[in-house]
Amino acid sequence: MIGVLALQGDVREHQRALADCGMRSTLVRRREELAEVDALILPGGESTTMSRLLATFDLMQPLRARLAEGMPAYGSCAGMILLCREVLDGQPEQRQLAMLDAVVRRNAFGRQVDSFEADLDFAGLAGGPVRAVFIRAPWIEQAGLGVEVLARVPDMPAAGSAAGRIVAIRQGCVLATAFHPELTGDRRVHQLFCEMVQESSGAAQKQAPGRTQVRACR
Repeated sequence: MIGVLALQGDVREHQRALADCGMRSTLVRRREELAEVDALILPGGESTTMSRLLATFDLMQPLRARLAEGMPAYGSCAGMILLCREVLDGQPEQRQLAMLDAVVRRNAFGRQVDSFEADLDFAGLAGGPVRAVFIRAPWIEQAGLGVEVLARVPDMPAAGSAAGRIVAIRQGCVLATAFHPELTGDRRVHQLFCEMVQESSGAAQKQAPGRTQVRACR
């Protein structure tokens, strides 16, 4: 059972993506609901608001504990910001879950009007580039030695200063993207996360041809 943090953000879109991958999901707003799930998605939204609501709903420490125990997690956009150990251009009251050894820059691509789409080469995913939707997106300024870089903004004239910036990473059982794969029909990023969850729970099955190769959560 995969939980979707339902305090704020694009929750239903992630649930639809999980259903398309053949996985069950449930909404998580309370400590007892968090205790019942095998993994968690932290959706896009507004990272400062989500940080504040995690504290208000008394979820920050329980979530940190579950992640420290090895619970798989996937964060998109605001979720990526929360999962990193340090945020640049954040608000003073913002708190981090600090499960990714990475420094992230909040709203790195600019304001809402600067939202854009791009085709990204995503390490380990078969089937060609991933169409990425960036909405007030962050990027990774610095990744630690234990962090696997999965995707960068293509080095093309239209990218400007964003060219080469890191926008997808993984560390053990934690996956994060600066973009929103839940807003497209491409389910490969969610499928990767589902396979991470299955592998972590010991329920990984023989993969069909063309699927992402499952890697150990460690």
